[in-house]
Amino acid sequence: MKKISYEDLIIFTKTIFKKIGLDKFSMESVTLGLCETSLRGVDSHGIRLLPHYVESALKGRKNPRPKFKFKKKYSSIATLDADNGFGHSAGMKAIDYCIKLANQHGIGLVLVKNSSHPGAMASMALRASRKGYSCLAFTHSNPLMLSFNGVDPLFGTNPICFSCPNGNKEPYCLDMATTLISWNKLLTFRKTRKKLENNMGANKRGQNTINPNEVDSLLPIGNYKGYGLASMIEILCGVMTGMPFGSNCLPMYSTPMDKKRHLGQFYMVFKIDGAISRKNFIRRMNEFSTMVRSQKPRRRKNKVMLPNDVEILESKKRLKKGIPLNIETYNELKILSNKYNVKLNLKK
Repeated sequence: MKKISYEDLIIFTKTIFKKIGLDKFSMESVTLGLCETSLRGVDSHGIRLLPHYVESALKGRKNPRPKFKFKKKYSSIATLDADNGFGHSAGMKAIDYCIKLANQHGIGLVLVKNSSHPGAMASMALRASRKGYSCLAFTHSNPLMLSFNGVDPLFGTNPICFSCPNGNKEPYCLDMATTLISWNKLLTFRKTRKKLENNMGANKRGQNTINPNEVDSLLPIGNYKGYGLASMIEILCGVMTGMPFGSNCLPMYSTPMDKKRHLGQFYMVFKIDGAISRKNFIRRMNEFSTMVRSQKPRRRKNKVMLPNDVEILESKKRLKKGIPLNIETYNELKILSNKYNVKLNLKK
């Protein structure tokens, strides 16, 4: 297992993106999204995707220099035409605009169209909450979730993300797929030849399987409840944005790289002092956090945690010891290093 420091990974990624022609905002947004996600330990959506992203930019799926266009029909609701740019850059641009609207109206909502997938939604939501705002963030993808009472997938893993400030500490952040695992994590199971746990994936007949190579669709969290949440997100990101939805969404990996995916995103950013003062909200969040974390655990070594606690701890660990790169990711980054003459500085 190779390791690289967070700072060196940022430099490497940014330099690669600069060499293939990304504009400054896209370069910085996608670099932050990929590298911070790896720092937080969400490796399925982190730097392992860099080779795919490079290829998608070079072959035309993603626009490396998009011309973002905002339109506003109502005072606090806007649409962003992302011009088929990277999902991360569209998401970051949407968050920044949401914040402007929230400063004027207390709340800002941006619907993104003509985008690609934005990776881990926490990257965008945390951008807002680190500046003192609450945020709801959603995106959809191609059919990956087994339909309730069906044999075929229709909705994507359609993640839900909510974040809010927590004083001087890292924000609270819930970022989860509406399936039990993400498709990227399934691909990791396939590459490592590990078996799935029961009720994670289904075969072509809609039957549960623990063999990752047989998986045709992923199972929703909470059975029909996860399926219902995914349908809600499909409406917000597909129907409401005017983008393709359900079976009309193009797959990330099997679609030719010169074809645009035209995905949608949904962001809502709002002030935290709409009902109580900001100071009181922070005080109550601290009280809430302490209440949760002080619960008696079933096992002494496993503490009761809030969403984002694991990622916060992993970030601290990886900042000190470096971000691990499995052999496949390392080899792919090494190919990029040689191709673009960008040094890959590993920790010794």
